[in-house]
Amino acid sequence: MKKVKIYVTLRESVLDPQGSAVMGALHTMGYNEVADVRIGKYLEIQVDDSEKELDVVVKEMCEKLLTNTVIEDYRYDVEEAVSK
Repeated sequence: MKKVKIYVTLRESVLDPQGSAVMGALHTMGYNEVADVRIGKYLEIQVDDSEKELDVVVKEMCEKLLTNTVIEDYRYDVEEAVSK
């Protein structure tokens, strides 16, 4: 079993109104040292070891469902899942 941690962010060329709102709020709170905020999403999925190439499967999931590749970039890390 593998744990895949997927990080999705807006492309740099895409405006991020949510990030701008958070930055404005941080400035209002006195954190003027914050120069920029970009909001993204984080997903964790557990995948059974299979005969399929994991990188191919994860890339396919990201590009077909988990991200909007027109406006978002993604990256992922793979680790061994710890059984509970």
